[in-house]
Amino acid sequence: MNSNSINSPPAGVKAKESEGQSKATLGNLIRRPETGSFIGLVCVFVFFSIFGGETFLSASGFASWLNIAAELGIIALPIGLLMIAGHLDLSIGSVIPASSMTIAIVSGHYGFPLPVGIISALALGLAVGFVNGYLVVRTDLPSFVVTLATLFAVAGLTLGLTVILAGSTSVALNSDPITKLVFGDFIDGKFEVILLWWIAAMLFVGHILGHTKYGNWILALGGDKVSARNAGIPTDKLNIALFMGSGLCAAFVGMCQAILYNGAQVSAGQSFIFNSIIAVVIGGVILTGGYGSVVGIVLGTMTFAIVNQGIYYTGFDANWASLIIGVLLLAAVLLNNTFRAMAISHAAPRIKPKALK
Repeated sequence: MNSNSINSPPAGVKAKESEGQSKATLGNLIRRPETGSFIGLVCVFVFFSIFGGETFLSASGFASWLNIAAELGIIALPIGLLMIAGHLDLSIGSVIPASSMTIAIVSGHYGFPLPVGIISALALGLAVGFVNGYLVVRTDLPSFVVTLATLFAVAGLTLGLTVILAGSTSVALNSDPITKLVFGDFIDGKFEVILLWWIAAMLFVGHILGHTKYGNWILALGGDKVSARNAGIPTDKLNIALFMGSGLCAAFVGMCQAILYNGAQVSAGQSFIFNSIIAVVIGGVILTGGYGSVVGIVLGTMTFAIVNQGIYYTGFDANWASLIIGVLLLAAVLLNNTFRAMAISHAAPRIKPKALK
């Protein structure tokens, strides 16, 4: 008798085990936070592929929404982490133009080397993030209120200091070829180089959230702040670090914009406030915190960018884009709530009644 036939289970048992494993795998996929955002991305892409035609599917068509997604995505990733931790950061709308103006004034108006301007712009973002985090943990005020205050404060400082230092609300910036190539150039004349930075940010943030203790801490903080603190998690330091990460990424995007467009203006960046929140919510992150994934945030960012730019490749009035985004946001929230409820019900312990003797 063959030894393999002795050790192997009957064919019927194998089939049942295989079927059970496939069901479990499918169930796990359905309950993941990014499932709803993936469905939304596929539907949106198919819709605009049909009505946008070959122009939307061309390289320039892909570049139009990928460039938007890259800039928005670098900001949406830390905003997503903050929302998973139960916070919001509205100040990014002022940090972006403030950092653009910082590098333009330091290296454009006063002529300091570009590395000095870059460090100054990024330091500004870190400083604003630190102030946000420190105020949130020390005052225990809602982050919405704190960052709304810093939004207006930084905007006022940017406008006032720009007029005093440069005498204008727009400042030119000339970059050297290497800096331009790294931070503000185009690949093949269509795709912004910031796309590569977005990919790097995806991998870095994805590693933090999915493969380190800090990711568990962020999820725990959003789930229950008091329990997280009692469990020994340094919640205050974690909150400050998350806000500093948000400020740093916003400053990085502002800096790249100044290098790309050879100058800066004080009025840029406001649209990123709600666009980033919309992208994160579409990606499966809930406003109450404790639930979300980096993959979902990336998919949500791509979905938003496709809707934002895809409307121009169709025969529809571009004014309908806001309506589509509003409907998409509502549908995403409903889908995300459904999948989250499924995940919670699946994770709940099942108590089996004791057998009667």
